[in-house]
Amino acid sequence: MKTIKILGTGCPNCVTTEKIVAEVVKELKIEAKIIKVTDIQEIMAYDIMSTPAVVIDEKIVVKGRVPSASEMKELLTEEACCSDTNSDCCTTNDSCCEPSSEKTSDPCCDPSSNCC
Repeated sequence: MKTIKILGTGCPNCVTTEKIVAEVVKELKIEAKIIKVTDIQEIMAYDIMSTPAVVIDEKIVVKGRVPSASEMKELLTEEACCSDTNSDCCTTNDSCCEPSSEKTSDPCCDPSSNCC
């Protein structure tokens, strides 16, 4: 089961993000626990500067904006980057590291990285 956390203090964008995530989880029939995190100290522990943010299985996947439903579908259905149990990194061949992906900022996608 996936654990999805919506980080935000309750602003309209945070509420919208929670609704989008819940709708996508229901539509895709994903077994997931959605947790709304409103405590500012707990949010700050994730080292994000703006909300809303979405955390899937303790990995921040969206921060400082409302994700689209299609983006959430992609994030919840794709094989997780760095899914190799022997490594915390994906390889540059993974789809998550393609130039069109927002995840290219992930240090694991850097070809000069020694993590894989």
